Amino acid sequence: MSLIDLSTLEACDLQTDPFDYIVVPDFLPPDALARVNADYPAIDTATNHDLADLHYGTQFSTFLGELQTDAFRRALGDKFGVDLTHCPTTITVRKYCEQSDGNIHTDHWSKVITVLVYFNDSWEHEGGRLRMLRSEHDLEDYTAEVKPLGGQLLAFRRTDHSWHGHRPFVGERRMLQYNFLSSSRLAQLSQKVNRFGTHFGKRVLGIGH
Repeated sequence: MSLIDLSTLEACDLQTDPFDYIVVPDFLPPDALARVNADYPAIDTATNHDLADLHYGTQFSTFLGELQTDAFRRALGDKFGVDLTHCPTTITVRKYCEQSDGNIHTDHWSKVITVLVYFNDSWEHEGGRLRMLRSEHDLEDYTAEVKPLGGQLLAFRRTDHSWHGHRPFVGERRMLQYNFLSSSRLAQLSQKVNRFGTHFGKRVLGIGH
């Protein structure tokens, strides 16, 4: 039996204010979420980790496989009206959030669609709730606020005005980020340089992004 419920993605409504995004509750149903969480990667630092650097169990590996199927790619592309067939992808996983996270940004220009999947059993904190923003200047000027609840998928189309961010939170906040990138070589190279720079800045220089 599949872990993810693709029908929830197919049935959700595309939101367009202030940019294109979707919120999909129970993309991972509760029983599947529990199994995936039991095999979640052992992470002890507040940064995004590449899959190649992580160790995780069978159920988490199965979830990753289902997420990377052509069926998911097609369903996501259809929802946004974008052909994702030839888009390369990246996946990172994190477990902890730190004070410097959540600053307002649009995501790197090399991204076409950003997908976030959350794994937190509950969320009562005021911080850490992702906001869809109308501008880069005001975190309080938002059209939607999404709790990082376990099993929920959030995806958005990256544009020059896809501003988002969240109020500060320090602690455990489980999340997977799945990026569909532009197929151009320049975009892929720029994404690699940007990820290295972000990691270097936060880990070595101690600056946020």
